[in-house]
Amino acid sequence: MDRLWIVDGHAAFFRAYHAIRGGMTSPVTGEPTHLVYGFTGTLLNMIRTHQPTKLVVVIDAAGDTETFRTKLYPEYKANRDEAPEDFGPQVERCLELLRLMRIPVFGLEGVEADDTIASIITQCASDHADLAIRIASRDKDLTQLCSPQVDMFDAMKDALVTPSDVFKTEGVEPHMVGDILALMGDTADNIPGVPGIGPKTAAKLIIEHGDLDGLYEALPGLKGKKMQAIGEHRETTALARQLVDLKRDLDTGFALDDADFDPGQIDLEGLDGLCRQLGFNTYPRSFRELAGAEASTPENAVTEAAPVSRKRSAAPDPIDGGLFGSADTEAATTAPRASLGNYRCLCTAEEVKAYAQELLEAERFAFDTETTSLRAREAELVGLSFSTKAGEAVYIPVDSPDASHHLVLPEVLAILQPVFAKEGIRKVAHNLKYDLQILRGAGFDVVGPFGDTMISSYLLDSTRSSHGLDALSLGLLGMEMTPISALIGKGKSQIGFAEVPLDTAADYAAEDADATLRLDDLLQPKLISENLDRLAQEVELPLVEVLAEMEWNGIGVDLQELARQQVRLQDRIDEIATEVAAHAPHPFNPDSPKQLSAALFNAVDADPPGLGLKPIKKGKSGTPSTDLEVLEKLRDAPEVDTPIPALVIEYRQLTKLVGTYLASLPEHVCEATGRIHASFHQAVASTGRLSSSDPNLQNIPIRTDVGREIRRAFVADEGNLLVTADYSQIELRILAHLSGDPALREAFELGADIHTAVASQTFDVAPDAVDDTQRSTAKMINFGIVYGITAFGLSRRLNHAISPGEAQQVIDDYKARFVGIDQFLAACVQEARDTGYVRTILGRRRPIEGIDQRNPMLRQRAERYAINTVVQGSAADLIKVAMVDVHRRLPEAFPEARLLLQIHDELVLECPSGQAEALRDFVVQAMAGAMPDLEVPITAGSSIGATWIEAK
Repeated sequence: MDRLWIVDGHAAFFRAYHAIRGGMTSPVTGEPTHLVYGFTGTLLNMIRTHQPTKLVVVIDAAGDTETFRTKLYPEYKANRDEAPEDFGPQVERCLELLRLMRIPVFGLEGVEADDTIASIITQCASDHADLAIRIASRDKDLTQLCSPQVDMFDAMKDALVTPSDVFKTEGVEPHMVGDILALMGDTADNIPGVPGIGPKTAAKLIIEHGDLDGLYEALPGLKGKKMQAIGEHRETTALARQLVDLKRDLDTGFALDDADFDPGQIDLEGLDGLCRQLGFNTYPRSFRELAGAEASTPENAVTEAAPVSRKRSAAPDPIDGGLFGSADTEAATTAPRASLGNYRCLCTAEEVKAYAQELLEAERFAFDTETTSLRAREAELVGLSFSTKAGEAVYIPVDSPDASHHLVLPEVLAILQPVFAKEGIRKVAHNLKYDLQILRGAGFDVVGPFGDTMISSYLLDSTRSSHGLDALSLGLLGMEMTPISALIGKGKSQIGFAEVPLDTAADYAAEDADATLRLDDLLQPKLISENLDRLAQEVELPLVEVLAEMEWNGIGVDLQELARQQVRLQDRIDEIATEVAAHAPHPFNPDSPKQLSAALFNAVDADPPGLGLKPIKKGKSGTPSTDLEVLEKLRDAPEVDTPIPALVIEYRQLTKLVGTYLASLPEHVCEATGRIHASFHQAVASTGRLSSSDPNLQNIPIRTDVGREIRRAFVADEGNLLVTADYSQIELRILAHLSGDPALREAFELGADIHTAVASQTFDVAPDAVDDTQRSTAKMINFGIVYGITAFGLSRRLNHAISPGEAQQVIDDYKARFVGIDQFLAACVQEARDTGYVRTILGRRRPIEGIDQRNPMLRQRAERYAINTVVQGSAADLIKVAMVDVHRRLPEAFPEARLLLQIHDELVLECPSGQAEALRDFVVQAMAGAMPDLEVPITAGSSIGATWIEAK
């Protein structure tokens, strides 16, 4: 008998996420991997043991859309906390794994996985009477589906659950489960039940009376408080019964042949590459054994280039047999290793001069720097490595434990300066921005043209999980690089690179230059063939120099102002704690969600006593949640007369400002400059936008007055002023240009308030008759349309000021009024479907995986990515062009001015006070005219001030 295996995907993901504690990260990409590791192991074990021939994974695709349950009961699952931040990216990796294993993934947009599973089972059981069906899940809701044809499987326990098992454990038949849940409720899904009715009572009543209808028929003759409660909550029970009932008649589009699974067809090369990226050393063998292939790593595992492999003892495997590796934290600096090429260490003036001449005669060379710190402004140069030919590289040290045996920095600088200053030689690095700052700090003047293999990789595939040198070398070249920890160790025993023995350091450093050259050999021709070379040469590589300059400049910080704000906020925090204590039913720590929950929701006569408020939703631990949404609802509820929710909201806001910014920002101030030198990243966001870290200045709060005050601590030097310029509604203007929609274009050309203009069009009222709700709705649609906003999502974002039905009507009216936008969105999706990717205004490309998926959830998500990338990516193109233009013209126009920051659509500069107004006009003009061919007016607001808050 054939058996169809249906895996409850998200249930499996959550179990795997919580099964492994302590966290795992890939030694190659740095991403979290414990969910993927656990899910992969469970899946492999299930397949090995049970050898399914028909297998499908069903995932929850309800997402940010209204379901029939939320229509019936808006509080359905409102108690669920947001998934952890590292959950979603790992699910994406699991979906990638399933694709490579050729296991179909299925989900319906706006439909929960349980309903999809129920409908697939109902259809297959009807069409294939001789088909056995097994659900891989332990979800109690799915026990309703158990029958002689359907059973369940707990993969973690390797245990079956049959209808007889349901009867043994629960005392009921599977078809009774829904009635029992309706009586007792389901706290996990926030489904209300009858007070005082637990699982045993519910089961007993349903067994005695057959079902809910039988119970209610007999109710007049039943006595007791519980029976009275059942009668009083009949409407609640009827609602709960609808909520727990599984949809079994959905048109899923599923065909049994879709689930055919053949281990011999899995993509071993792709799985090998995925495992290398994730640092899974044991799974490749498992996959090969599963596929019936040789259990050794294939020689042709990397398709882009022939792999290079070597044995090494300097770096232990990151995962060795079990979940975590047992890598020694001592610095492994003396272990022998085999080089990947012909590497030399140049220690004499004659050797360095001879090699410098070789570099001067080359058309291109790759280089890398070894330093004392990852913070470029504070790092000192330890050595340089170069390569002009794949497989050959040299290392030139300037510091080491053997300093007497090699040249020092002034000598090396004198010999190599002509090399870096010579125009016409293409100088290639990996993460060029860092190396340019290191060379600048060491006294080198460096001129282009440049190459950056990290940028090349990013332009070719911005969705790649890592563009780091180790990850690319492994994934594209088959080169397993030596991790830095193998040289300097970890933890307390970590040493500096200058302390690594010279022969070991030389091999490591030369390897980096060699790998960079090989990557350039591979990636540069692809940039040209994919028509991305112009974007690289005219925008991205010049932008590397802009960002290097920005990071080098940094921004001034008033530490005394930070301290003053911290004292002021801490005083208010202490006041709030006193006020909370005065209104609390018992003393508690406001930093503790658990203690706060007890104070708010415990009964008045409980131990400890509480205020007896009605819980709104429950957290992961099962206790009533006290997250921001709950506290805001309690604060705004007229029947709640305690000030504690409002006080705790303010308390949390202030403690976060103190901990995240006021107390931590001073740690990022460079001692040598007294400024903060944040890092800006151009190879992270798939859309092309820049991101920031160390610290993340793009996250400095601006939504509240007290948060905005933090900007007061960012200051210009004495005698200088800060100048800011910020694009106005740039994504909407880009949308108007790209879509060609006449109504949207006209609104911008007239200079009208865009949200009022759109509301006027959408609601068919005069502009001066638009009310606040209509303008807010239009604003939400304007900013949400390129993100695929749904009626349910719009309603929720407007705090349910309009119903989902009304929201859908508004969206429909919007699309009817702005037909060009709807046509443009469809064109973006069609481009992705035709080519597999979308392009921005400047030709930036983002692959869109899943655009042709039969799975509606994956397909619609891909469609949203396609639309969002074109608009947001084109806006990113615009400000990058403006930054490059400003940076290029600034030295001549305003030689004393400096570009300091880029924050989303805003630029921050500094200049002498007397030049501020002229600089402001210059920057605004440059930003407005960065792309003169745009058919919509581009505007930028600007301000001047001694502090960032004054210049905003």
